Amino acid sequence: MRHYDAVIFDLDGTLLDTSEGIFRSVEYVIDTLKLPRLQEEVMRTFIGPPIQKSFARIYGMDKAEAGNAAELFRNRYKENDLLLAKPYDGIFEAIRDLNEAGARTAVATYKRQDYAEKILKHFGFDKVCDIMCGSDFDGVLTKKDIIENAINGLGISDRSRIVMVGDSDNDAVGAEEINVAFIGVTYGFGFGSSEDVNVYSNIGTADRPSQIVRIVL
Repeated sequence: MRHYDAVIFDLDGTLLDTSEGIFRSVEYVIDTLKLPRLQEEVMRTFIGPPIQKSFARIYGMDKAEAGNAAELFRNRYKENDLLLAKPYDGIFEAIRDLNEAGARTAVATYKRQDYAEKILKHFGFDKVCDIMCGSDFDGVLTKKDIIENAINGLGISDRSRIVMVGDSDNDAVGAEEINVAFIGVTYGFGFGSSEDVNVYSNIGTADRPSQIVRIVL
């Protein structure tokens, strides 16, 4: 008997290693605006959160400046760098195992909806996931909102039967705010260890995709 009826996955750092494309587009913005260069550990913090908020946080930009930087990023990313990504080893097998056990699967990501659909379809995740939910164009939706959209799309009312899987505090907080269980993965870009995950309410930590299946089932 499976423990959960639905599994909602984050995208960046959970399904896909999207670092190459994101780094290239961030570097394009840095070069275009002649901004100070960033260390790799700081660059990694661009992966996952809304891009406008990341520029504002890292460079101390006001709303207009961060909006301009985000627009430069999006134009570059969607045309040149979006598909510079790779699925994590074992993630497709993990999702198929969940599907075969009767669990429904969805994606809830801060990536804009059109970007999310394009990259997920490119790598074939649309064949194994029931619902793909991304952010709005202006980045207003919170992670809680996006997870809520995925839950509504799945049509499962009992939230005790739903688990969110992600690699960052945004995923953990969103799951807690919406009252669903959480599994933290440490193979992505946010959490580096089980200690990081255990800062938040969770039902387990996975250092590879196959461990997600063991926890869920």
